[in-house]
Amino acid sequence: MEELFNILKSKKMRITEIDRWGTYLRKQWESHFVGHLSNKEKNKIFLYDDRWACGYLWHVFSYKRRECLEGERAEQAFDLEQKGACYIFYQHSDYALLIEDARLLKASDLANEEDVFVVDKGFNWTFVNTHERGWLGPYFSRNK
Repeated sequence: MEELFNILKSKKMRITEIDRWGTYLRKQWESHFVGHLSNKEKNKIFLYDDRWACGYLWHVFSYKRRECLEGERAEQAFDLEQKGACYIFYQHSDYALLIEDARLLKASDLANEEDVFVVDKGFNWTFVNTHERGWLGPYFSRNK
């Protein structure tokens, strides 16, 4: 987290740390990107699991329950996205960032971050870097 903050600062991005927003942002992300699934379907993809699969929101992509780009194609789509203000948050932390103007933000800036989500302020698109990088993810998806 600190490394990412320093990378963004070095690019002269305006960053606001928004502690304790993680839960709120995860719920909003779920509403926008997983809201089409029933609770039963969410359980089938271990969205909230606390045993084997550890309950990751990005399971909606790895279990193919939402259309997305994966791997290099996801990184390219994210890099080409016209980014304005966006949020960066984590699966297992309440730490979050608000980036006022994220046009210089690239997938490579997030390469060392695990289970990190980037979403525009309107939750129209998302980029997710998983802890399974190279096997599962990263992912890029639009909220249709």
